[in-house]
Amino acid sequence: MEKNQKHKIVLYNPEAVFYDMPLALIALGSCFDKEKYEIVIIDGRLCDGGQTVLENIEGAVCFGVTVLTGKPIQDALKVTRMVKEKCPDIPTIWGGWHTSLFPKQPLEEEPSIDITVQGQGEITFQELVDSFVSKSSLKDVKGICYREEGQIVQNAPRAISNMDELPEADYELIDVEKYFEKKGYRQFDYITSIGCFYRCTFCADPYVFGRKFSAISSERMVQTITKYQNKYGFESINFQDETFFTYRKRVVGMAEGLIDNNISIKWNATMRADQGDRLSEEDFQLLAKSGFARALVGVESGSQEMMDWLKKDIKMEQVTNTAEKCRKAGVAIQFPFIVGFPEESEKAFRNSVNFVIQLNNMSPKFRPVIFYYKPYPGTPITDELVRNGYQMPNSLKEWSQFDYVSNSGPWITEERKQEIERLKFYIRMANSKHTLSLVPKTLANFRMKRSFFKFPIEKTILDLVKPEQQLS
Repeated sequence: MEKNQKHKIVLYNPEAVFYDMPLALIALGSCFDKEKYEIVIIDGRLCDGGQTVLENIEGAVCFGVTVLTGKPIQDALKVTRMVKEKCPDIPTIWGGWHTSLFPKQPLEEEPSIDITVQGQGEITFQELVDSFVSKSSLKDVKGICYREEGQIVQNAPRAISNMDELPEADYELIDVEKYFEKKGYRQFDYITSIGCFYRCTFCADPYVFGRKFSAISSERMVQTITKYQNKYGFESINFQDETFFTYRKRVVGMAEGLIDNNISIKWNATMRADQGDRLSEEDFQLLAKSGFARALVGVESGSQEMMDWLKKDIKMEQVTNTAEKCRKAGVAIQFPFIVGFPEESEKAFRNSVNFVIQLNNMSPKFRPVIFYYKPYPGTPITDELVRNGYQMPNSLKEWSQFDYVSNSGPWITEERKQEIERLKFYIRMANSKHTLSLVPKTLANFRMKRSFFKFPIEKTILDLVKPEQQLS
């Protein structure tokens, strides 16, 4: 490298249906000295990803991709192969959820992938880049798999880092305005913690992060929010944390900091029901004053029996207590539910349906969202199903076709599915804000109040006119 010439690093976010900012890539790129490194983040959702990568790849130290299980794998594979064909000597690295769950499989199948990263990637990626620049061995880099003399080597795992010791996220690495345009509103994405202390058996987080958790301090959060709100003038923040409300003091401290600094924004975050239950009504009033507009409270089931089976460590009354506190504070809630678990009885299913309706009717700001259970890799329920003969995808191609949102699994009957689809429709219509939907909205609210979903004439008509988008 010529004197004063920067090392170039090209990072890629594959195509997907959502327009959240590529926070994982921002976190990686923020770890490097701008005087020494040129960070190029390319988002396949905003441009012709493959072509843009090829225009920037020559002379790069490496090419990194963040990969979610499912359809994004298709684009990640396509672009990685293009890079290898054009520049075979440039190391290609895959990180993200898929390689955290499957460290070796991508390397076993795909010659265009050189290295996979497991778990939190900031320090790991720094050490990888240092190894590439110095042409040194990868044997001491924790948290990776790679090939050596035809064999796949898996290094020791890396413990999660203290979030306060990592560099502040540098949003100047992306064109923030393009994400506002794609979303249709000025919503800023921010992640302030990593990991989760809890043990839910349907979730891969305990497997990937070992039930560890680390978070940015409230003081630093306020500094970052103030800095970027002054720069970009966003209207709201979507906190992407798995469990944002893990520590009351941190969240209350952030809220007080926003108020003290006159930061007028709305913000949304995830909240476990037990966390909400531990907050006082005064806490909720303070949070609402700071801009807390919507919580995402994962209920999963309306049956305590199923809650215990899922090891949610939550009681049903904690859900209703949290909902009531949010209602009084004027905070909206989205309640994800999952139906169609292998062990779900008729009674448990009926309890979930009834609880969905109960929560929906508590407030016009409450919206339950119902998903069908699909076995997700790295979870105890899935491991048990596989031991009992259930066939999971076993190749990158099959995983690229995996859809854990739109389709139901084999554990739910057609009768139950029909009932759920009707319920989902009427929830959607009852919460519609479209001016042309006043009549179906009124009818939907009438049905929801009376739990009457037979003869769904409105659904038949409107599904033909405007089918609900299926998200993967």
